[in-house]
Amino acid sequence: MDIQQILNEIQSEVQPLLKQGRVASYIPELAAVSPQKFGMALRTVDGAAYTVGDALERFSIQSISKIFTLTMAMQLAGDALWQRVGREPSGNPFNSLVQLEYENGKPRNPFINAGALVVTDVILSHLDNATATVRNIVCALCGQADVDFDPVVAASEQATGHRNKAMAHFLKSFGNLDNEPERVLDAYFHHCSLAMSCLDLCEATLFLANNGVAPVSGDMIMTTNQVKYINSLLLTCGTYDAVGDFAYRVGLPGKSGVGGGIAAIMPGHFSVCVWSPGLDASGNSLAGTKALELFTTKTGVSVF
Repeated sequence: MDIQQILNEIQSEVQPLLKQGRVASYIPELAAVSPQKFGMALRTVDGAAYTVGDALERFSIQSISKIFTLTMAMQLAGDALWQRVGREPSGNPFNSLVQLEYENGKPRNPFINAGALVVTDVILSHLDNATATVRNIVCALCGQADVDFDPVVAASEQATGHRNKAMAHFLKSFGNLDNEPERVLDAYFHHCSLAMSCLDLCEATLFLANNGVAPVSGDMIMTTNQVKYINSLLLTCGTYDAVGDFAYRVGLPGKSGVGGGIAAIMPGHFSVCVWSPGLDASGNSLAGTKALELFTTKTGVSVF
């Protein structure tokens, strides 16, 4: 199977879709990104790497960062985490306040915004500098010491993230934040502003395809059971309220972000990441989802 040829074909086939999605205009810095960008990378557990297009250009990973914060929270808090956040698909937009009120301040899963705020709160309660620790762990996972927060994006989110701010105060009112909302929000906005390339993300998430071992360092990041838990949550909750469609079309556990990135995992084999800033109505990359669908269709490789 010629993976590079398949990636080249996919890049060509998704070109017409690049004009159809809409960038995340509610975050001013993301609104300025060209919708014509497209990159895709794949990294196998045995060391092979493939790239096409803008796969080496760094972009704002946004909610893909929730993979790394959830990993840390599970390491720090264990099963106690699930007393504060659920493990079910939301069926609602990722920033829904209505669902949070209906369910008495317990977010449906760790990948919607409310759940990620609780996860961030858990990390803050265990670490002196949670923001820097997340960055350092991501750098170690991908083997790139210069991965960092984009301060302009972080400031843009801080200035315009009114719904996230309301959500944090709502969680606090239900007793589901131990730290002050402003501190949680600052860490959360920084995590979302991490700038990484498709290849960086492939490297950083490869431990989820490699039984918990990070190939770059050889370190055991998680147990095989914990990896199973995260991959199952990625499959059922990782692409907002479009998880059913994504599972049907792509057939891989994956996490999207409104920066246009999607990171996906084939357990035991590879991690793959695609970036195209134009989003569909659910906040997932339109061309990126199609690219992953084409990849699993052309290769015949999926979890199903």
